[in-house]
Amino acid sequence: MRGDARVMGTSVIPTLGRWGLTPDADLIYRTLRLLGPDTTPQLAREVGLSAARVGAAVDELVAAGAACQSAEGGDRRWVALDGPRVLGVLGRRRGPMEMADRHRRHLAAVAGVHLDRLPPGAVRRLPSRSAARARIADLAACERVEHLAINTEQVISAEAARAAAPLDQALLARGVRMRNLGIPPAAGRVLTPAPGVEHRESEALPLKLMVFDRRAALFPADPADFNAGAVEVTDPDAVARLTELFHTIWYSARDPRRQEVPTIVLTHRERAIVELLAAGESEEAVAIALGLSRRTVVYTVRSLMDRIGVENRFQLALCLGAAQAVPLPPSFRPCRPDSQEDS
Repeated sequence: MRGDARVMGTSVIPTLGRWGLTPDADLIYRTLRLLGPDTTPQLAREVGLSAARVGAAVDELVAAGAACQSAEGGDRRWVALDGPRVLGVLGRRRGPMEMADRHRRHLAAVAGVHLDRLPPGAVRRLPSRSAARARIADLAACERVEHLAINTEQVISAEAARAAAPLDQALLARGVRMRNLGIPPAAGRVLTPAPGVEHRESEALPLKLMVFDRRAALFPADPADFNAGAVEVTDPDAVARLTELFHTIWYSARDPRRQEVPTIVLTHRERAIVELLAAGESEEAVAIALGLSRRTVVYTVRSLMDRIGVENRFQLALCLGAAQAVPLPPSFRPCRPDSQEDS
């Protein structure tokens, strides 16, 4: 814990992931904005990452115009620039993903599912776009709870829109929750989601994806050629990994109808637990105060970390504080996370 840490202003901190920066860079940016200038070794201790990862993240922030070296003191401290200035620089420098980067992201996401290790029958190849659309219609007809979709196309063709419209209307009519992730539309175009569809945007989407009631997932066989068909996965663990990937992106993506950082909505229990922990109470004390078991407190925090997509409680505090989901107390001085406690 560093002694000169101080909480920065209370303004919402922008999410840099939507501009293509890595999660490490986004985390370090949030840390510097919330706690002030710091050195690489101290940052590594604060956030629980290696010095090499922090160094790479700082280099990325400097290259993106989001951070610079402090001129004060003899230590090499890094300073995060204010949000509006950073977004102005990124808006001028960065555009949509190049196709090579899209291939890389797609392959990395698919590799995490380990298709080669799945049991027979858990992976199905759909040989053409028409076959994929027919299968999507079949799967959507059986949905009753939740439909998740990632769309990596900047412009939706009229043909694709016509094919999707009746499926979307039928899902909404049955009360299915629909969440769509997309990249910001091309200049001069405005995307208007159907009423009832939750929509967020991010520049760096790894792959085109649909998840049906968390029971089946479908993604293109070739991200550059949708006519090559699709791959359907029904293995529960693989579908769970793709669902987790979706929600990790969802909670850091931007709602175009809101400000730069999406709202993180906490349940009454989550808010009560997080506020007591942020105030310095132990898990046992929180459990007693709220009439819960210690296991429930630990499980609630772990579940919240997984939902937001962070690795430890320090990162969780940063995300919640930056999004103003819970207030950070004036005495906020996070220590290096306890690896056993957060694992």
